[in-house]
Amino acid sequence: MALPARPAPADARDVRVLSVGTALPGAPVDNLALARRFGQSEQWAEWVDVFVGTRTRHLALDLERGTLTHSLADLATTAAVRALAEAGLAAGDVDALVLGTATPDLLMPGTVNIVADRLGLDQVPTFQLQSGCTGAFQAIALGRQLLLAGEHHTVLVIGGDVCSRAFDLAADVSALPPEQLVNAMLFGDGAGAVVLSTAPVPGAPVVRDVFTRLVGLGQAPGQTLAWFGPNDRDAGTPAVSEDYKAIEARVPVLAEEIYRELLERLDWKPDGLNYLLPPQLSGRMTRRISELLGNTSAAEISVVTSTGNNGNGLPFLQLEQLLPQLAPGERALAIAVESSKWIKAGFALEGA
Repeated sequence: MALPARPAPADARDVRVLSVGTALPGAPVDNLALARRFGQSEQWAEWVDVFVGTRTRHLALDLERGTLTHSLADLATTAAVRALAEAGLAAGDVDALVLGTATPDLLMPGTVNIVADRLGLDQVPTFQLQSGCTGAFQAIALGRQLLLAGEHHTVLVIGGDVCSRAFDLAADVSALPPEQLVNAMLFGDGAGAVVLSTAPVPGAPVVRDVFTRLVGLGQAPGQTLAWFGPNDRDAGTPAVSEDYKAIEARVPVLAEEIYRELLERLDWKPDGLNYLLPPQLSGRMTRRISELLGNTSAAEISVVTSTGNNGNGLPFLQLEQLLPQLAPGERALAIAVESSKWIKAGFALEGA
């Protein structure tokens, strides 16, 4: 059930998005390249294009050598540097750093702290949130709350994933069950960052609302990403698995619930919405969700057909396209659904 609209307190400060920066590794990898690497036919590549709806993706993995070319810290640092430069700020202007990811480079130290070190940040609070497709929204929510609490003025929020770390290039894809095969087609790698601030910067859009909520009580996970130690790395458990039928059934429904809830919380009308940033699981799924929402007045901002599903990097890639277009008074909604244990998330921006 949607929550009632919550009027902002009279002394609330606006949290603004000053800038965005993104980073994608390497050149785009199309479906034919994947087919060749996995020993499949051109018809397989065409099937991926139709069934998944993703034409290309960027990989931090050399498909021929089987080695990683970029770490998450590499991509996150590049995105952060670009966001800071776009905002006209130096790293020293940042007084908190938040990272959302499902694929940290190490369990310890946290990737957020590696990035902070590379940026030259010290003596500031850092937070790393481990989550799937809603991790970027969780990071934005935390960054916004840090600013609203009044103890911070500029927060750098980063999200990204290196999903190809879980690829098994030696696998016989023709023998893989669907819940493992789909991962070779869906995912890519990338990262993004935004600078959030309470400074009254002219033209910087305002974050009007952001929420994340677990809704998977008693329900089986729709996706699992395993971690292996020395005692279980040969157990034969797949690194990544999906219940794609459950995802196809539930994600559009949850997306519609998020869309309706955001509108109700803000007392916005569908025909007053200018931009929609829908979930980016795959090109095919995005089309289904957009059709279900039925908002023909809002321009859709989607990137997944060309970038692949790079998890927590995707919302920043959407924002990179949105911000130059968002005029004063215009409104945008962003939606994400995480299938790992079923999490709903959304945020709303308004042009200043």
